[in-house]
Amino acid sequence: MALVPVAEALARLLDGAAPLTGESVPLADAAGRVLAEPVVALRTQPPFNASAMDGYAARSADVASVPAQLEVIGMAPAGRGFSGTVGERQAVRIFTGAPLPEGADTIVIQENARDLGNGKIEVTEQTAEGRNVRRRGLDFGGGDMLLEKGRVLDAAALSLAASANHPSLNVVRRPLVAIIATGDELLPPGSKLGPDQIISSNAYGVAAAAQSVGARALDLGIAADRKEAIAALVRKAVQASADVIVTLGGASVGDHDLIHDVLTGEGMRLDFWKIAMRPGKPLMFGRLGNVRCIGLPGNPVASIVCSQLFLKPLLARLGGRGFRQDVRTARLGTAMPANDVRQDYVRAVVREDAGALIATPFGIQDSSMLKMLADANGLIVREPFAPAAEVGAECSVLMLR
Repeated sequence: MALVPVAEALARLLDGAAPLTGESVPLADAAGRVLAEPVVALRTQPPFNASAMDGYAARSADVASVPAQLEVIGMAPAGRGFSGTVGERQAVRIFTGAPLPEGADTIVIQENARDLGNGKIEVTEQTAEGRNVRRRGLDFGGGDMLLEKGRVLDAAALSLAASANHPSLNVVRRPLVAIIATGDELLPPGSKLGPDQIISSNAYGVAAAAQSVGARALDLGIAADRKEAIAALVRKAVQASADVIVTLGGASVGDHDLIHDVLTGEGMRLDFWKIAMRPGKPLMFGRLGNVRCIGLPGNPVASIVCSQLFLKPLLARLGGRGFRQDVRTARLGTAMPANDVRQDYVRAVVREDAGALIATPFGIQDSSMLKMLADANGLIVREPFAPAAEVGAECSVLMLR
């Protein structure tokens, strides 16, 4: 099978991917979720003309010239309005949020009123009609469109939905990613290692990448290098209703690289296997019914880079989210040799200098070196057959943070 270009591989992986079905969740659990349908106001806000300040509800005609003496005939705290009517040269003590009493059309703020005792006040500043009054429906009216489908529910959106009297919202179901590591040499962190064993680290990075775009991650653990062990975890992923199965390692062509055989044996229809990129050449993609299967390379750096390029865009689309890689233009901090047939993603440190970005690649690019990846904040993207480039040459950088 020929090497598939990166852009073509991504297009094939995303083909037919659409937001998952909606589910209703309580408002308290909806933070960060994506709306599956628009939100329409179930009420008017504010539902009445309301005071915007603490002070006195009065008639603007009575405070058009000052000083003016008014008789205080009652009180209107928030949540309990004054039931009477404000007449000529009368006022009601009112607090923020309380309904404006009938007959009143303005609020004299308390700083502009002096208590004379015996139920009377003296207004010291003119107050025009409608001053410090929030009119009914100022924010929105019943039936108004408040939030569009696809909106990520942040603090403001959630508060708006709550004020519109929605106790729950219909949101896109979060994609479930089942992660299966493979390899007899792997043990979980904290294990006592034998002389031929290493720590299984890739699953944690892949899970973090999935969660960063709103997906759920289900770590199914480590499968031994036996077909039956791998098949058992694949079936477990299907039983868990995973939307995506990610396997780690075992997707190459060695005698112990069994993922392809197991997945096709379980019914997967292979789409592609091997991409023209570095790191990440042995990436595999296929479909097992409605489940998308991605075989990531076992090398840690390749696994994380492929998660950034392929897994995150897929999960974002399934979760109804927009996603765009942060690619910027920079200048090379060191010279780079000509590239070969594969698209190269070179770990680099990107810094700003005199308003321009300078990208300096690390001298070693071994795909097992996680510390270098953690230190890098960008990947220099070199197209296939790119010629040698000198210091200061323009380059494209995929920012990682």
